[in-house]
Amino acid sequence: MKVFHQLKIVSAFLFLFTVSNSLLAKDADTLIIKTNIYCDHCKECESCGGKIERDLTFDKGIEAVQLDEKTMTIKVTYNSKKTNPEAIRQLISKYGLDADEVKADPVAYSKLDECCKK
Repeated sequence: MKVFHQLKIVSAFLFLFTVSNSLLAKDADTLIIKTNIYCDHCKECESCGGKIERDLTFDKGIEAVQLDEKTMTIKVTYNSKKTNPEAIRQLISKYGLDADEVKADPVAYSKLDECCKK
């Protein structure tokens, strides 16, 4: 009887965990943004890729960021209740990179390492 009771508790916990994860996932969207990457070590570069992947996740609504140097894209997973694609493009611009049709902020671009510029 005790084992049955423990199984019921574990089952209830797993059910609640699954339901809560599926509810959270409904607010998460993914956006693929085209950018220009000029350095060959972007993910390690302090003023470029590494900074984007690390710092952009602290912006409101951003859940995950993945830079792909080969395809020159930034994949952003975000909470659609807290931000939107246009706001994300503007944020990336403020880091000095182009984001689709949004050009890099000139001041932020000037602060990038020389290897990250054209």
